[in-house]
Amino acid sequence: MSFIIVMGCIALLILLTTWGKFNTFLAFLLVSILAGILLQLPLDKVITSVQKGMGDTLGSLVIIIMLGAMLGKVVAESGAAQKIAGVLMKAFGPRYVQWALMLTGFIIGIPLYYGVGFVLMVPLIFSVVYEYKLPAIYVGLPMLAALSVTHGFLPPHPSPVALVGQLHANMGLTLLYGVVVAIPTIIIAGPVFARFLKKIPSQPLQTFRPPTIEAAKLPGTAISFGTALLPVFLLMLTTALPYLFTDSSPALKAALTFAGEPAVVMLVAVLVATFTLGTGTGRSVKVVMDLYADAVKDIAMILLIIAGAGALKQVLSDSGVSNEIAAALRSWPLHPLVLGWLMAAIIRVCVGSATVAGLTTAGIIAPLVVQSGVNPNLMVLSVGAGSLMFSHVNDAGFWMFKEYFNLSIKNTLKTWSVMETIVSIAGLIGVMILSLWI
Repeated sequence: MSFIIVMGCIALLILLTTWGKFNTFLAFLLVSILAGILLQLPLDKVITSVQKGMGDTLGSLVIIIMLGAMLGKVVAESGAAQKIAGVLMKAFGPRYVQWALMLTGFIIGIPLYYGVGFVLMVPLIFSVVYEYKLPAIYVGLPMLAALSVTHGFLPPHPSPVALVGQLHANMGLTLLYGVVVAIPTIIIAGPVFARFLKKIPSQPLQTFRPPTIEAAKLPGTAISFGTALLPVFLLMLTTALPYLFTDSSPALKAALTFAGEPAVVMLVAVLVATFTLGTGTGRSVKVVMDLYADAVKDIAMILLIIAGAGALKQVLSDSGVSNEIAAALRSWPLHPLVLGWLMAAIIRVCVGSATVAGLTTAGIIAPLVVQSGVNPNLMVLSVGAGSLMFSHVNDAGFWMFKEYFNLSIKNTLKTWSVMETIVSIAGLIGVMILSLWI
């Protein structure tokens, strides 16, 4: 009966956000309270459970997500993203323009949130299309595949960061494994798949041709690359250092642990960016701080959605139903990593949001991770891959791609939706292969 209640609540969540057009946070809040009542939590404990779930989830994430948004904003506004793209285009040349754009998308996609990266990078794609007279889908899809993969797989994006916290994974190791899985996934879903799309008709709207920053006003190459990728370098470095100093003193171990905290890493990266891409490009500190304030506004709803998912997770946990479901799922003839991927994929197809799909799955799958002994870092990646499955008409990304590239719904399904499906399946395959050695 508990399992039926949980599935019914998830179905209601899907109906509220799709058919009912409810705000996702409100839908999570209503469903969480209803689930607590139906699962027979004491009425005076239902709201307490919801509040605890929201607080615990945001408590470990809000610093990282906020700082990540600030970093992405200054990378975009300073022209660093444009500089990175220009350097890579010059290095690869017209013949390998797809690979240049794909690499640009991967580098830019790490610090930038997906929506920001999409809006920022699509004009660059169109400028290449106009300059070299190439098919727009053929040129643009590899970059967008890279943006999608970083959004679903890699910290500091909201869903992977939240999954790391809920599944008790290691941020640095997840990032490292995520890069290993992401590279072949992007190649398959990007340049390889795009080879079959040269004849897809697409006339990008002239409205989206880019107003670019003058070359003389762009930041330097080293500063642009170094600042955008600083969180990656720091996370990998602080993950590796404890293995190099295994016999160090307790004080040094404590210092390394402190330095490796993702919140500390992101704070250092933002402080560096404030001077390298902020005041270093002629902006006053006040202007840079105003950019950061705008960045926080941009992701406020994402934080609320994450908080709502945390509320539902806590209700399921406090009611004991999560352990019941985990025990029941253990009897399914599926590997836990495949099961996590499948759950996220189903919710993604129904709801449309990769973040919602990942966080909802985490609340259900977390007890199984503990009981099965599966590597939590790989489970983060598996659920992340599932959360990208088959984007279609209930996903904002689907419509952004359709409108920017001026496509029919049929051709959007044949290009964008299939690309996202390839990303999801290839990601799962990569995780399963990696699980053979980890």
